[in-house]
Amino acid sequence: MDSSLILSAILVAATIGLWATALLPEYLVALLFFTAAAILHLVPPDILFSGFSSAAFWLILSGFVLGAAIRKVGLADRVAALLAGHLAGSWWRMVAGVVLLTYALAFVMPSNMGRIALLMPIVMALAEQGGLAVTDRGRIGLALAVGFGTFQLSASILPANVPNLIMAGAADSAYGVRLSYLAYLALHAPVLGILKGLALALCICWLFPARPRLPATALAQAPMTQAEWRLVALLAVTLGLWMSDTLHGISPAWIGLAAACFCLLPKVGFLNGDEFASGVNLRTCLYIAGILGLAAFVSQSGLGSMIGASVVGLLPLDPARPGGNFAALLSLVTALNFVVTANGVPALYTPLAERLSTSTGFSLGATLMIQVIGYATPLLPYQASPIVVAMGMAKVPPRDGIRLALLLAVITLLLLAPLDYLWFAWLGWI
Repeated sequence: MDSSLILSAILVAATIGLWATALLPEYLVALLFFTAAAILHLVPPDILFSGFSSAAFWLILSGFVLGAAIRKVGLADRVAALLAGHLAGSWWRMVAGVVLLTYALAFVMPSNMGRIALLMPIVMALAEQGGLAVTDRGRIGLALAVGFGTFQLSASILPANVPNLIMAGAADSAYGVRLSYLAYLALHAPVLGILKGLALALCICWLFPARPRLPATALAQAPMTQAEWRLVALLAVTLGLWMSDTLHGISPAWIGLAAACFCLLPKVGFLNGDEFASGVNLRTCLYIAGILGLAAFVSQSGLGSMIGASVVGLLPLDPARPGGNFAALLSLVTALNFVVTANGVPALYTPLAERLSTSTGFSLGATLMIQVIGYATPLLPYQASPIVVAMGMAKVPPRDGIRLALLLAVITLLLLAPLDYLWFAWLGWI
């Protein structure tokens, strides 16, 4: 390792350590990372600050604007009131209903950030109608249900998650492997979708107990206002364009940005300058830019390739021990997730898949699919930017997100991963 690579490793370790321990505010850690990397000239500025030019960053910012508009015109309260009658009865029913909603929406809406932008203001309005105050543990639990359910469960649906798309593209370009929607869904939905959703709801009910007071039936509401109808029309057009992005080729980020700009227009829009300033969480935007910049930094500096190649040589792989190989590959992905975060894992792991397939005796397809379990199970929130966005929108304390992430990861690795291994074997993948 030359001096530049050593400095890069130290900087990455320090940044991840500060995010993991929350010793400093997350946005300040991101700014310190940018400052140190720029002063030391470790990577070109366009790589270091690539997070600000990424589609994910602008989709996040537009999501904040759409969420603020949904709250202002009263649409969030109206939809929450309609949901309240179906989710009343118990805390478990309310949490499970929100988790199910995040999963169901993933089948029709491809963008994690877009789903969070639509759901978070509605779910927070639902929490208010249930009498859950801003600092109430139950309100925090519902916000985390939106973030964790949106990211983790959508990994079982091929086009509904950014890491899935990166993996599919890398597998096609590197090996000519084209993933089937239905085969992928059959492989991952039973465990990573249904059982993990059940585990998530149980974890939230245990960590964030609450006694919401939702009405048993939907309350009578006033007719929709002109502003609400205009916003519904805007959201319908936006959602339609998001769902058909493969047809028109426009990125969901730019569709969301156009919708956000409409919300800010004088007279026809919904938000003024002060409402824009209060509705956009700049702290979270800087944090996301830092996460994306860190992933690009690790890849460009050569640190990611070095770590990947080094770790592969240390894995105890043996074709005669398929269970041990499954656990080893899952451990590799979990370790990579700390360094390059979920979006960067498939870009780093997929080029190693052929070598790993030969060493384990697994098919190339199985070797590729095992990584989904790992990058869909972050041990810390910063590893999955949609979770960070959800926490930022609802002002969830970092420690609460960390607690849920660790508990769900332990359940996944100790219980769900072995079930996944048996499911892979039963379907003939390994």
